[in-house]
Amino acid sequence: MRKVKFTQQNYHDRLTQILTDFPKLDDIHPFYADLMNVLYDKDHYKLALGQINIAKNLIDNVAKDYVRLMKYGDSLYRCKQLKRAALGRMCTILKRQKQSLEYLEQVRQHLSRLPTIDPNTRTLLLCGYPNVGKSSFINKVTRADVEVQPYAFTTKSLFVGHMDYKYLRWQVVDTPGILDHPLEERNTIEMQAITALAHLRAAVLYVMDASEQCGHTLSQQLELFNNIRPLFANKPLIVVANKCDVKMINELSEENQKIFADVVAEGIPVIETSTLTEQGVMQVKTEACDRLLAHRVDTKMKGKKVHDVLNRLHLAMPTKRDNKERPPFIPEGAVIHRKAMEIDAPKRKLERDLEIELGDDYTLDLQKYWDLMNAEEKSDKIPEIWEGHNIADYIDPDIMKRLSQLEKEEELREKAGEYDSDEESEDEEMQEIRKLASQIREKRKLKILESKEKDVHGSRLPRTAKKVDRATLEKEMEDLGLDMTDKNESHYAQQAHRSRSLVRKRKREASAPPTSRTRSQSASRPPRDQSGIRDAKMMKKAKTMMKNSQKGMNRQGKKGESDRHVFDLKPKHLLAGKRKSGSTSRR
Repeated sequence: MRKVKFTQQNYHDRLTQILTDFPKLDDIHPFYADLMNVLYDKDHYKLALGQINIAKNLIDNVAKDYVRLMKYGDSLYRCKQLKRAALGRMCTILKRQKQSLEYLEQVRQHLSRLPTIDPNTRTLLLCGYPNVGKSSFINKVTRADVEVQPYAFTTKSLFVGHMDYKYLRWQVVDTPGILDHPLEERNTIEMQAITALAHLRAAVLYVMDASEQCGHTLSQQLELFNNIRPLFANKPLIVVANKCDVKMINELSEENQKIFADVVAEGIPVIETSTLTEQGVMQVKTEACDRLLAHRVDTKMKGKKVHDVLNRLHLAMPTKRDNKERPPFIPEGAVIHRKAMEIDAPKRKLERDLEIELGDDYTLDLQKYWDLMNAEEKSDKIPEIWEGHNIADYIDPDIMKRLSQLEKEEELREKAGEYDSDEESEDEEMQEIRKLASQIREKRKLKILESKEKDVHGSRLPRTAKKVDRATLEKEMEDLGLDMTDKNESHYAQQAHRSRSLVRKRKREASAPPTSRTRSQSASRPPRDQSGIRDAKMMKKAKTMMKNSQKGMNRQGKKGESDRHVFDLKPKHLLAGKRKSGSTSRR
């Protein structure tokens, strides 16, 4: 029951999110509604969303019916079968919506690629025949980068660019090219431009190719202009005669010149431009923006809300009290400063000028610009501070001088023989000690050479493992010239005596005789499982090894009545369904 409800809730949430995230055509701006109708077919779009809504309601009903049936199920098997049937029916309902979901996914991907066009902001709209220079114009006046190619219908969708004019943000919309035929015969690409012209409150720039390089004559371009003229109603309109670098208007024939003259006579401005040389481009931009701003102000003034605003505004205009001229007062200091600015005085050299003049010898010195009371201090070294202390306080400036004096004094002392040792002042005992020490060093060198000459390939024992007898030691010392008589109280003799006393076995204390054979064995030696074991850690490791070695033998043992045996290695009640509370070690 819980699985059915969980599945139903998941489907319900996902389908509801689809229905709410997709835009409703009745609630959005008419421009976007018509654009979606052109691109995706409004009827198909609404039908797909309706199918998803029906599928959501069907899944809710299926889950509700089967949960009611499962409540009165007479066995666990019956409940499981009802659960399978409920999940299967819900999945089947969703599988039938495959085409609708695929269509909506394509719509979602295409919507995400559409440009963001604000229908209410200040907008310039470019329209005209294909290949007349609309995309080149938007690339010049905005930051957009629209593809420009020498063939028709390069632009197949709406493109938006943004620019700034009079500290205001403007958007420029580039529409696909329009051909001159009835509205019913226009394709999807052309209908996007028609939709933008119909719904966007913008200044319309109708671009014409004066050189006729686009493949259409000026009379055909004028005919298209007259056909879509109703879409320009209540909008500022400018005719842009593009490609004037190829042919100017005054270079055209009389018939073609008459076409532009008739347009001007109707009160529509005609501006010659060239997107190649940028002639007239800024003029078109300025003229269109100014006309649109004036048109927007006029539209607001004609509305009903303007009276509420004007009632709250009061413009005060001061009147002259007499005819006396009162020119602005300029202080004398400002006048003197202005005159000083006009004199061609030699300019101060900048750091850049110095760098160019000196080349590689230039070094940036910012200390010369410091404003100090004493100008001579500008070139002083900046003290180095470490942990709040000035390092210069701990440095002796005369340290090198003192060091040279010490070295000279040391040389004088060496020359005077102050450090020479006086061998004659030593007594006889000290001389004997020195002689004996030299003999010992010679003897040691000889022993090292003898040991190196021996061809021993075995492992060398450390000195601590080699035991030296007292007699051998005394003999070697006598050979070296030492008197080894009466040395019982010496350190090495006492050490040898102490080590012998520790080696001797202690006498066993008298104990009671064992009462049994087993008791006597346990008293004489440790148990077998403990013999040869150093500590508890070693004991634990030995037991682990024993258990691992016995696993194979245990597996070979036959199962008896008392053995814990599971006849079914994968029981259904343990491996199917939801895990209940309890141990899961059986799995």
